[in-house]
Amino acid sequence: MVTTKKKGYKYIHRDISWLSFNYRVLQEAKDINVPLFERLKFLAIYSSNLNEFFRVRVSNHRNLIRAGKKAIKTAGFAPGEILDEILNIVNKQQEEFSSIFENSIIPALGKYGIHIKRKTMLNDEQIEFIENFFNNNLLPFVQPVLLIATKIKPFLNNAALYLALELEDKEDKSIQYAILTIPSDHIDRFIELPHYSKDERHIILLDDIIRHCARFIFPGYNVDHTYSIKLTRDAELYIDDEYSGDLIGKIKKGLAKRNVGSASRLVYDRNISTTLLEYLKDTFDLEDIDLHAEGRYHNNFDFFGFPDFGNTHLRDLELEPLAYPLLENSKSIFDEFRDTDHLLYFPYQSYKSVIKFFEDAAEDPEVTHIKLVQYRVASESKIMDALIKAVKNGKTVSAFIEVKARFDEEANLKWGEELEKAGINVVYSFPGLKVHTKMALVRRREGAEMKIYSYLSTGNFHEKTAKLYTDFGLFTAKEEITTEAMKVFKFLESKRLEETTFMTLGVGQYNLKPLLIDSVKKETKAAAAGKPAEIILKMNSLQDEEMIDLLYEASNAGVMIKLIIRGICCLVPGVKGMSENIEAISIVDRFLEHARVFIFYNGGKEKMYLSSADWMTRNLHHRIETMFPIIDTKLRSRIKKIINIQLEDNVKARILDENASNLYRKNDLDMAIRSQLETYYFLKRRS
Repeated sequence: MVTTKKKGYKYIHRDISWLSFNYRVLQEAKDINVPLFERLKFLAIYSSNLNEFFRVRVSNHRNLIRAGKKAIKTAGFAPGEILDEILNIVNKQQEEFSSIFENSIIPALGKYGIHIKRKTMLNDEQIEFIENFFNNNLLPFVQPVLLIATKIKPFLNNAALYLALELEDKEDKSIQYAILTIPSDHIDRFIELPHYSKDERHIILLDDIIRHCARFIFPGYNVDHTYSIKLTRDAELYIDDEYSGDLIGKIKKGLAKRNVGSASRLVYDRNISTTLLEYLKDTFDLEDIDLHAEGRYHNNFDFFGFPDFGNTHLRDLELEPLAYPLLENSKSIFDEFRDTDHLLYFPYQSYKSVIKFFEDAAEDPEVTHIKLVQYRVASESKIMDALIKAVKNGKTVSAFIEVKARFDEEANLKWGEELEKAGINVVYSFPGLKVHTKMALVRRREGAEMKIYSYLSTGNFHEKTAKLYTDFGLFTAKEEITTEAMKVFKFLESKRLEETTFMTLGVGQYNLKPLLIDSVKKETKAAAAGKPAEIILKMNSLQDEEMIDLLYEASNAGVMIKLIIRGICCLVPGVKGMSENIEAISIVDRFLEHARVFIFYNGGKEKMYLSSADWMTRNLHHRIETMFPIIDTKLRSRIKKIINIQLEDNVKARILDENASNLYRKNDLDMAIRSQLETYYFLKRRS
C-alpha cells in the first residue's frame, strides 16, 4: 500500500482514506448552509470519531513501529511513514477545526444571543457566580497535584480533561508545574451564567471556570499560564487472534485494563510553552509520536450536549419516521409476510415493525422458537424485553451475542448475563472471528407444518441507532432464504465449520467472497465480449485489495462502475488505464449512511443483494457476514430508485478521487438534489 502523497499508486492506505472521510464530517461543521446546532453536532462527531481512531488505529501503528523491521515485512508498508502522514493530516484538520469553532460558530451563536464567555469577558456578577460555583460544586473534584520531576508522576485517566499550570512561587520566583482535573464526567461541561437580557444566554465552559479559580488552589503561587491537556490510552483488546481458551474471561480482563492501557497520545493546547510540553513528556514517559496539538478545548464530542435553549429553528427540520401500517397495524405480523416480502428503510420508515416482529413472536401461542444475532443493542431495548417475555411464555429462545463488538463489549456481556438469567440460550463469540451478520428467525406452527419467518438487515437490532443510521430490513418467509438462514444459526450455535452449501445467501467463511468475485467476473466477461455490463456498489468501506483489483480489471474491460462509499475507499477512482470507468462518491449528511447494496447488471437479469458486510479484508475473511438477495421485483425497483436518487445527489455528495479533494459533486440538473431528503419524500409519497 502507498499513500496519497505518491503518484501512480494503486491503493490508498485505509487510515489515510478514513481521515479523508472524517474531513467530510468536518466539512458539514464548516458549511454555513447547515443549521447552526447541527454544525456543532458535526464538530462533536468529528471529535468522537478522531478519539476512537487514535485509541485503536494510531495505537496499532505505534505498536508496529516498536516492533521494528518484522512489522514492516508483515504489514507491507512502513508504519512510521504512515504515522507521520496521519499526524500531518490531523494537525492540519485540527487547525481548521479550531478556526471553524472560533471564527465561524462562536460568532454565529452570538448573532442569536448565545455567547460563549471567557474570563476577560465576564462582568462582576458573573465572576462572583463562577467563584461560588467553583467552591460549591468543583472544589472536591479538581484534585490538584504539584509535579516534581522523577518523583511525582500522577496517573492521568483515559480521555479525562486536565489543566496543566505554570506557576511562579511568590517568594523565590521559581517556576513550578501542576495538574488540575476538569471533572466533566461529573458536572455538565457547559454552565449558564447570570445575565440581564431575556433575549440572551451566556455560557462558560467548565474548563474556563477552573482556569479562573486555579489561584485559589495554589495560594502561594502566581498562576502564569494554564493549558488544557488529555491523555488517551490504547483501547485495542488484542483478542482477534485468540483461537482457544476462555474468550469471555479474556475480554473481561481486557476491559478492566482498557482504561489503563499504554498512552496513545497526549493532546495539548497548541499554545503550550515548549518547556512545559517537554516537562510533561518526561513526566509521563512519552515520545514525540505521542504528542498531538489541538485548540483551547479537548473532548469536543461534549458539544453533543451543548444547550440549544429551545432554538429548534437552528436544527434540522424533524423528519418523523414514516409509519408502515401493513405490518405495524396488523393483527399478526406473520399473516402479512407469509406470502409477500416487505422491505423497510430506516430511519425514514419507522422501526416499530421490527419491534412488533419480536413482540408478536413472544405472544403468539403458535410460535415455538425465536433466534437472533446481537452485535450492538440499545441499553434499553424492547426487543430484548420481548425475548425475555417469550421465554416466560414457553418459547425456546436463542441469542448469539458477539462480545467483540468494539466499545460495546461490556454492554453485550451485561445483556448476555441478563438473557441467561431469564432462561434464554445464549451463545457467545467465536475465538478468532467476529459474527457481524444481522438476522433473526421465528419458527411457527401452522396446522400440521412448521413455518419459518425471517428478518434480515444491513443494521443492528438497536432501536436508538435505527433513528440515525440508514439501513434496509427485509421481512421474508421465502423458503429458499429461511432454510439457509437456519443453516447459519446451526453454524453459529454449533461453532463448527461443517460441509454446508449455500445457494441463495452469501455467508462469510463459506461462499460470500467467492459469490462476489464471481459476480464481478461475470460483468468483466460480458464487457470484454462487447455486451452491456454495470456494477453499482454502496457500502461503508472498500479496502480489500483482491476485490479492488477485480474492479480495476472490470473497469479496464469496459464495465461501468458506480460506487457510493461513505467512509474508507482504498480504491483510486477515475485514473486513466486503471479505473477510468469507475465513479465514486461519498454522502455525508444528517443520517449515517450504513446500508450495503450490491447491484450487478447480469446480462439484463439484474441481481441485487443487501448485506451486513463491507468489502474489507476483515469482513470478507475474518467475520461471519450474511448477504441476501432481493427476489421480489417491486422491492428491487424501489431500492434501485433510492440508489439512483443517491447517485444524483448534488448537495451532500463528495467526489472521491486520487487527490482526496472531497469536492462537492455538481451536475447539470436545474434543481438541487439532497438525497436523504429526496429519499424521505419519495417514501412518503409511496405511503
